Amino acid sequence: MITVYSKPGCKPCKMTKAKLNQMGVKYVERDVTWDANAFANVEALGYREMPVVVNGEQHWSGFRPDLIAALEVGQ
Repeated sequence: MITVYSKPGCKPCKMTKAKLNQMGVKYVERDVTWDANAFANVEALGYREMPVVVNGEQHWSGFRPDLIAALEVGQ
């Protein structure tokens, strides 16, 4: 399952979720502003900017249409 860590008012977060939705990719969204565990997970990965997308062992930060396009539809 893909997890998108995001925060309110984040334009790259909105763009990432819109692209995933457009492709039909299933994901779980976790808001780091009120979910302390989500924030801790992002910090443990070494990221400070949102969104952070985690797909198994693969993860990245920011709006990355190239990596999103590589995801399998229906995940």
